Amino acid sequence: MVQKYQSPVRVYKYPFEMVMAAYEKRFPTCPQIPVFLGSEVLSDVTSDDGSVHIIERSCKLNVDAPRLLKKGVEYVYFIQKNTLNWKDRTLLIEAHNETFASRVMVLETCSYSVHPENEDWTCFEQSASLDIKSFFGFENTVEKIAMKQYTANIKRGKEVIEYYLNELIAEGITEIPRWVPPEKRALVKPAAPPCAAPLCTPAPDSRLDLDSLAHSSTKDSSCSLSAAAEPTTPDADKLDADYIERYLGQLTPMQESCLIQLRQWLQETHKGKIPKDEHILRFLRARDFNIDKAREMLCQSLTWRKQYQVDYILETWRPPAFLEEYYAGGWHFHDSNGRPLYILRLGQMDTKGLVKALGEEALLRHVLSINEEGQKRCEENTKIFGRPITSWTCLVDLEGLNMRHLWRPGVKALLRIIEVVEANYPETLGRLLIVRAPRVFPVLWTLVSPFINDNTRQKFLVYSGNNYQGVGGLVDYIDKEIIPDFLGGDCLCNVPEGGLVPKSLYQTEEELENSDHIKLWTETIYQSAHVFKGAPHEIVIEILEGSSVITWDFDILKGDLVFNIFHSKRSPQAAKKDPSTSTPGVNNVQLIEKSWVLGVDYSMVESPLMCREGESIQGSHITRWPGLYILQWKVSGHASSSGTALPRVDDVLASLQVSSHKCKVMYYTEVLASEDFRGSMTSLESCHSGFSQLSAGTTSSSQSQSSSLISR
Repeated sequence: MVQKYQSPVRVYKYPFEMVMAAYEKRFPTCPQIPVFLGSEVLSDVTSDDGSVHIIERSCKLNVDAPRLLKKGVEYVYFIQKNTLNWKDRTLLIEAHNETFASRVMVLETCSYSVHPENEDWTCFEQSASLDIKSFFGFENTVEKIAMKQYTANIKRGKEVIEYYLNELIAEGITEIPRWVPPEKRALVKPAAPPCAAPLCTPAPDSRLDLDSLAHSSTKDSSCSLSAAAEPTTPDADKLDADYIERYLGQLTPMQESCLIQLRQWLQETHKGKIPKDEHILRFLRARDFNIDKAREMLCQSLTWRKQYQVDYILETWRPPAFLEEYYAGGWHFHDSNGRPLYILRLGQMDTKGLVKALGEEALLRHVLSINEEGQKRCEENTKIFGRPITSWTCLVDLEGLNMRHLWRPGVKALLRIIEVVEANYPETLGRLLIVRAPRVFPVLWTLVSPFINDNTRQKFLVYSGNNYQGVGGLVDYIDKEIIPDFLGGDCLCNVPEGGLVPKSLYQTEEELENSDHIKLWTETIYQSAHVFKGAPHEIVIEILEGSSVITWDFDILKGDLVFNIFHSKRSPQAAKKDPSTSTPGVNNVQLIEKSWVLGVDYSMVESPLMCREGESIQGSHITRWPGLYILQWKVSGHASSSGTALPRVDDVLASLQVSSHKCKVMYYTEVLASEDFRGSMTSLESCHSGFSQLSAGTTSSSQSQSSSLISR
């Protein structure tokens, strides 16, 4: 298996020329990196005008490994090629191992470039791969040792550059002029601003004369090159190391790499908006930064959110008045770490009454709205406290808990809610404080705990009786002035006290079944269909007026499909299912009969659109004529391809009970009058886009065909 590493973008708040001078001071030896014993120049080439300098070195490394693994090799040698372009202000570093090259392949690429938003700052990126083909039966051991030593030296590299930058400044070198073409150098006047070094640009041999720089530079200590600024992301598609530390927290190099790789995979394959970085990070943490497992979990959650319109809960869900009165839970300031604090007086809550009066689906929807609100509060507190806050604390008061709370349908509803929350809101619970736990609590815990994963269970703290008071109790986690009054604190708490739900509010089973609530498991504005080779899925749309707008929003869950839209001159027969694929629960309909002739009985109004596995497609078509329009999804004859080494979304969604010989699409369509269509006719923005509101930005590509535009 190939191990990969991708760094975030690290920003030096110094000009490129200064960073290059610091970088050159690392050679031929670097005491700050003990594993680097020295280097020897193999070749040194400079372009005629001095703008490009290519140098190749043999680097000698001392690898800390058991003698058994060294196989008589004392040192490891790498070949490093540096291509420095003064004109473009870039440095490309390419390295590969020379030792054990037939058994182990290590490739590393690093680059220095100018910050796109500040030409006086320098960006650094690093990527590497490790492929162990064979190593005398010690492949796993070698892989662990190599990755451990590599990651241990990653962040040290930035420290080394900063060390030599400070050394340059101590020597009086505060600015190095940029490269200019030889024919223009005579025209350059050595004007010396307060903190500038009054000397010419780098010489044609592109080597920096640091001694002369030191003598000719001013030593005005009032000038600082390291300006304080908020962390910025150099590129919308990339992550900056300072941004990660400020908004996501302290991550190890490999954790940063996992975040960047999964984020990049989503950008490349899950078209449309991608989740915010903190949301992606939660799924990685939930799966111990196993990219494959986190990717599978995240993709299933994103599909669930879109299919059941979870993104719009905070806008659409309005809890009944009695729920606000009898649901004994609510937000209450924050804990001592700045996490939002949610208080649940479960012992005072009539779970049986709530289920009978409200139903399981509505109760679940209310809990989901609480989780959505919690994520918003985390973002707000991150800004308020100036540090990453990605989870909340829950304080559960069990006073009053009794056998009534163990009512079987109520426990069933609780387990169902836990299952949904665990799958779609991982790592949002920072700590769970349970106070005044009665004797019946172990019985409830025995029923519930198997449905809670180990990572979440480790965050539980249980206090029985009054031992939550005093040192070691709530004051260790919640500031004294915020502890609610009903627990002996001084803070007035507005969380409802709950109580028994009046039986007059109970609904019958029939009323609950026929309620207007959108059921998260049974109803959705999206439909799913399976597509087989030779058996496309087709739907018909009747257009009564010309210039109407047909809009669509669909996701390719499995397989590569071709999307077509036709105008039919004939009326299709009643929808029929292909008998060869008539499987219970499988939606597959063909409307275009085999006897129909393209161009005679029906015509293509848009060029076919190739849709790859995992893509999210939104688009519209402005109709020219009234009549019947057929939307068709059929299996593509082309093999799936991807620009990334990671598997595509179809592989990830294999668990959605779709067999390997089927393709699957989830779609929504709507017809709008042209005057009701949002936006201009050139934007063709769907009014019911299913894009997730968890997204921080949009990555999209588009293809315009006649009067239709399809945004992937």
